[in-house]
Amino acid sequence: MTRLYGHRGARGEVPENTLASFQYCLEQGVRRCELDLHLSRDGELMVIHDPTLERTTGVPGKVGDWDADALVALDARAAGPAWPAPCPVPRLDELFQRCDFKHWQLEVKSASRTRARATVLKILECVRTHGLSERVTVTSSSAQVLKALSELTPELACGLVAERWEGALERAAAHGCHLLALKKSLCTRENLAAAQAQGLHVSVWTVNSESEWRALAAMGVDSLITDYPSRARQVLDPQ
Repeated sequence: MTRLYGHRGARGEVPENTLASFQYCLEQGVRRCELDLHLSRDGELMVIHDPTLERTTGVPGKVGDWDADALVALDARAAGPAWPAPCPVPRLDELFQRCDFKHWQLEVKSASRTRARATVLKILECVRTHGLSERVTVTSSSAQVLKALSELTPELACGLVAERWEGALERAAAHGCHLLALKKSLCTRENLAAAQAQGLHVSVWTVNSESEWRALAAMGVDSLITDYPSRARQVLDPQ
């Protein structure tokens, strides 16, 4: 059965990567999510997609130039959709405390060697604190992040985010990946079969139409990442 992951919570229905978005996802019966992480200036894991703040908060500046307490005081509704209450930029720790997902895909963007190592070690600390080692996969397209994961945090499952097919399976194998987060346009029957034959869980992003949900589920993908988890659940799991 194809599983559903809410993309940044429920990005198409609630402001992305906010507590409200992840809680909405759970309320709709979708128990798996994908989110993005950056380190604050004081070394806390903040849930936000961009390395900069302006698109989602309307405030100029880089995430890494702000302390966590200041980031939490921002309102992350600027990118929409409309939402009636303020939506702070959350810490990962808060989401782990307040959202009981069966599985989390935590994406770490490209980073320097030093920042990659600091980020994955902080993820390991947070995951251990909440007892979630069996329910987390850390994903990235960055060789530095994947290398840090394999060297420093082998107890955490890791996944390759693939935006091109050439060399994807080789990269996944080289870094000991368990999951392949595959761009939708790359998900052919042949590519899917090759990845699954290598033992990879194939999670396809970002899938937002009923025809695509049905087609990819029929193809046998392991999971779909969608901006509209409530709608997708009605199509793929009407009960």
